[in-house]
Amino acid sequence: MPQIPEKVHELTVGQLAARSGAAVSALHFYESKGLISSRRTPGNQRRYSRDTLRRVAFVRAAQRVGIPLATIRGALAELPEERTPTREDWARLSEAWRAELDERIKRLNRLRDHLTDCIGCGCLSLDTCVLSNPDDTFGQRRSGSSLLVGPTDTEKRGKNTPDTAPPPTNGCA
Repeated sequence: MPQIPEKVHELTVGQLAARSGAAVSALHFYESKGLISSRRTPGNQRRYSRDTLRRVAFVRAAQRVGIPLATIRGALAELPEERTPTREDWARLSEAWRAELDERIKRLNRLRDHLTDCIGCGCLSLDTCVLSNPDDTFGQRRSGSSLLVGPTDTEKRGKNTPDTAPPPTNGCA
């Protein structure tokens, strides 16, 4: 990995890419989304301050765990522009995402644990499909692919009331 002398306080996009491991196109994308910033030289070349290395590392780590770019941008907006962010800055920002990540892990564990219950047909029409019908919310009214077929016996007899009306379907049971 190329080392940049301490006396160099600004990086070219190529240097930033080489040091951060991010593609030049990714850096341009991050800049267009307001995640990092640069100044332009008289020759219209981008120059990034050295603290951008930590910002890019933070963006990439947050993306790896699934944090949306808008949330990352909001977090980075809280950081000081005039100095390199500290460990405390990063700890404070990442702590705010802990509950969201814990909930995502819980959902993924549930998905993993119930994945074998899926019949693999594409419509996930089991009576109690934990993937498309968590907690069997549709099962109390109808089951499986009958959600897509048509009116129930009650509806055919004209006894459909708001309490017995079937849920709207989205094309998948």
